[in-house]
Amino acid sequence: MRKNKSDIKKQNTRKEKSNTTKNQLKSDLKTNNKQRNKTSNSSKAKSKGKSFIEFLKAKETHFGFGLFIILFSIFLLFAFISYLKYWRIDDAVVSSGFCNIFNSDTSVENSMGKIGAWFGYVFIKKWFGIGSFLLLIFIANCGLLLVKVRILSFFDSVIYLLGTTIWLSVFMSTIFTRQDTLIWGGIFGWQIRDWLSNSIGNLGLIFILIISFVLYLFAVLGIKLRDVKLIKNKDKESEEEEEENENNIKNAETDEENNEEIIIEKDTIQPLEADENFEIIHKTNDVNTEIKNTNSNEIQLDISENTNKNENTSNIPFIVEEKANTIEDTNNEQPVEHFDINTEYDPTKDLSNYEFPPTTLLQNREIKANKVSREELEQNKDKIVETLANYSIKISEIKATIGPTVTMYEIVPAPGIRISRIKNLEDDIALSLAALGIRIIAPIPGKGTIGIEVPNKNRDIVSLRSLLESEKFINSKAELPFALGKTITNEPFIADLTKLPHLLVAGATGQGKSVGINTIICSLIYKKHPSQLKFVLIDPKKVELALYSKIEKHFLAKIPNTEEAIITDVTKVVETLTSLTQLMDSRYDLLKNAGCKNIIEYNKKFINRRLNPLEGHEYMPYIVLVVDEFADLIMTAGKEVELPIARIAQLARAVGIHLIVATQRPSVDVITGKIKANFPARIAFKVSSKVDSRTILDTNGADQLIGMGDMLYSHGSTLMRLQCAFVDTPEIEALTNYISEQQSYSKAYELPEPIIEDGNKMAEADLKNVDKLFNDAARIVVSLQQGSTSLLQTKLTIGFARARRIIDQLENAGIVGPPQGSKPRDVLIKDLDVLEQFLRNME
Repeated sequence: MRKNKSDIKKQNTRKEKSNTTKNQLKSDLKTNNKQRNKTSNSSKAKSKGKSFIEFLKAKETHFGFGLFIILFSIFLLFAFISYLKYWRIDDAVVSSGFCNIFNSDTSVENSMGKIGAWFGYVFIKKWFGIGSFLLLIFIANCGLLLVKVRILSFFDSVIYLLGTTIWLSVFMSTIFTRQDTLIWGGIFGWQIRDWLSNSIGNLGLIFILIISFVLYLFAVLGIKLRDVKLIKNKDKESEEEEEENENNIKNAETDEENNEEIIIEKDTIQPLEADENFEIIHKTNDVNTEIKNTNSNEIQLDISENTNKNENTSNIPFIVEEKANTIEDTNNEQPVEHFDINTEYDPTKDLSNYEFPPTTLLQNREIKANKVSREELEQNKDKIVETLANYSIKISEIKATIGPTVTMYEIVPAPGIRISRIKNLEDDIALSLAALGIRIIAPIPGKGTIGIEVPNKNRDIVSLRSLLESEKFINSKAELPFALGKTITNEPFIADLTKLPHLLVAGATGQGKSVGINTIICSLIYKKHPSQLKFVLIDPKKVELALYSKIEKHFLAKIPNTEEAIITDVTKVVETLTSLTQLMDSRYDLLKNAGCKNIIEYNKKFINRRLNPLEGHEYMPYIVLVVDEFADLIMTAGKEVELPIARIAQLARAVGIHLIVATQRPSVDVITGKIKANFPARIAFKVSSKVDSRTILDTNGADQLIGMGDMLYSHGSTLMRLQCAFVDTPEIEALTNYISEQQSYSKAYELPEPIIEDGNKMAEADLKNVDKLFNDAARIVVSLQQGSTSLLQTKLTIGFARARRIIDQLENAGIVGPPQGSKPRDVLIKDLDVLEQFLRNME
C-alpha cells in the first residue's frame, strides 16, 4: 500500500512537471506569434505608408489632380457668372444650408445646378465678392503647376492673387455699402471693412487701401525706391553727361592702342575677322569698366549698340542673300513651269471685265428706326395686361421687341397658368387693341415665353439696298445667297438657295409674291457672275418678268431656236422643262464619270484641271428655274408640266438646278404630294382663310398677316415672320440697263434641244439648217458603227448640247435610229460610200 501511494505521488509529480512544461511551451509560442504579428503589421503599415506616399509623389497623380483642379475652376467660373445673374432667386434655396441641395423639391436658376449655386453663394456672398474671380485664377494656376505648365509661381500667386482678392473684397465693400449690394464685396470684406473703420476711421481705411494698392503696383512692376531716387537725380546727371562723353572718347582712343596687342596674340587662335571684332569690343568694355567706374552703364550701353550694329552688318547680309537665292532658284526652276502647264481654269475669263452692279442703282428709302412711340408701347402693354387680367391670367414679366411691321410683346405668365388659355384669347386681345393681324406664338421656341405680335401703326419700308449693303450679305459664304427681308428684330435675313433646295411661294393676289420673286432674282444677280449663274424664267402673265429680257445674253438660259428668253407660251414651257430634265440627266452622267457627288465637287475638279474637256466635261453654272403662276400652267398643260417639275424637284439639287415656284394656293390639284414634299422651304404671304394657311405651311398663321410684304418663312421646323424687301420697277430697269451695257456672251446659254414624243410624231430638226459638223459627225458614226452623244462629244470636242442636237439631226435624216436607253443608237447606213451619196443628195 505504501509503495502504491509513493508511486501515485511520483506519477502526480511527473504529470505536474509535464503540464508546466506544456504551459511554458504554449506561452512561448503565443509570445512568438504576437511578436511576429506585430512585426508583420508594422511592416504592412510601413509598406502601405510608403505606397501611399509614392502614389502622392507620382507624376500621373499630379497630372490627374491638376486636371481636376483646372476643370473645377472652369466649373466655378460658369457657376459664378450664373450666380451674379440669378443670386436673388437662388439665395432662398441655397442659404438654408448645404443639405438643402439634395432636396428634390427645390430648384435653382443657376446653369451649374444647385452645387454651382451653393459655391457661388459661399465664395461670392459669404467670402470675397467679386474678388472670388481672382481666387479662381489662383486655383487654376495651382492646377497648371501640377500639370507642369508654369505661368506664375506658387509663391507669387499667393502674394499677388490672394492678396489682391482680399484687397478687392474690402475695396468693393467700401464702395458698395448697402445691404442689397453685398455680393460685390462679400460678408468677409464687409466685416473687415467694419473692423478697420471702427478702429482707424473711414479716412484711415481709405489711406490703407491706397497705400496697399501703390505697394502692390510697385511689386508687380518691379519698381524699387532706389529707382525712384535715381529718377529725381536725372536732371543733375544730364548736365554732366556731355563732359563725361568727351572724356570717354579720349579714353577709348587710348584703349584701342592697348587692345591691338591683345588682338595680335589672338590671331593665331581665331583667324576670323568677325570674331576678332567681337573680342575687341568686349575687351574694351572690360578695360573701360576697370579704368572708370563712373558712368560705366552709359559706356556699356553705347558700346553694346555698336556691337549690335557690327553683328547685324556682319551676319544679316549673308543670311538674307542665301535665302533670297534659294527662293529665286525654286521659283525659277519649278513653279514657273508648273503654273504654265497647270494654271487653274477661270470660268469668268470670257467676261473678265464684267463689273458687278453697284447698290446705288437701287433707291435708299429712309428707314426711321423705332417709329413706334413709347406711348404706343405702353398703351398696348396696358391693354394686353388688362385683357388677360379680366380672365384671371397673371403676368410676371413682359418685354417688347420692335420690328419693321409688327412689335412682339413677350410675356412670361405666372406659375400655374396654362398656355392654351392665353392662346384662346387671340380674338379678345385683337378686339381690345383694335388691330388686325395679331398672332400669338405659344410658346416661342428656345425662349420659354409667349409672343403676341401686334402690327405697328406706322410701318417701315424695307429697301433691298439696305439688305445688300449689310455685312451679313456681303460676308456671306453661301453658294447662292439671297436677301429676303428683315426679321422682327430688324436683322437682315439671308438664305442659301442651295440649302433649301427649292422654294415654294404662295399667297393671295396683290400681297407681294411678285415683289418677293424680284427681290430673290436681284439679290442673286448682285452676288454671282454671269458665268456662275443662269436663270430660266417662265412667266404666263407675260409682264412680271419681262424686265429681265435685257440681260438675256448675260444671265438667261433658253432652248435653241427660240426668240424670247422669257418663256410665256405653254408649249415652250413643256419643251423647256423637258430640256432641263435632259440637262439634269446629262449632268448626272458627267458627275458619275468624274467621281463627284455634287456640283461643288465637280466644279472644283474642273477648275483645278483634273477633268478633261475632250471627254465632254465642262464647267457647270447654277441654273435657277423661276415659275410664276404655276396654277395656270397646271390648268393648261396638266401632266406635261407636272412630270418634269416632279423629276427636277426630286433629283436636280445635286447638279445645281433649283426651283422657285409661285402660286396663289398650292392645293392638291395644283401641287401634288410628290412635288410638295420636295419643297421644304416655303414662303406664305397673306391668305384669306386658315385652310389656305395650312395648305401652304401645314400650320395656321398666314391668315393673320397684314399684307404688303408681311410674310411667314418656313424651313424645316423653323417658322419666322419677315417683312419682305421692296424693289420697284424703275430699280429693276436701272439694274438690267447697267448689265446690258456691258460686254456679254454671243448668245444666251443654250439648253439641250428637247425630245418630246407626241403620239407617233417626233420633234423634227430642220435638215435645211443642219450643223456645220453634221457631215463629219455622220462619217464618224458610220465608220465606227456607233451612234451616241458622248462619242460625238469626244471625237468632235464639242459640248453636250451641240452633240445632242447633231445626233437628233442624224436621226431625222435616217442615218441613226431612235434612242435605246443606255445603249447606243443603231446605225442605219452601213457603208461610207452609201453615206457620201446620201450627203450629196441632201445638198
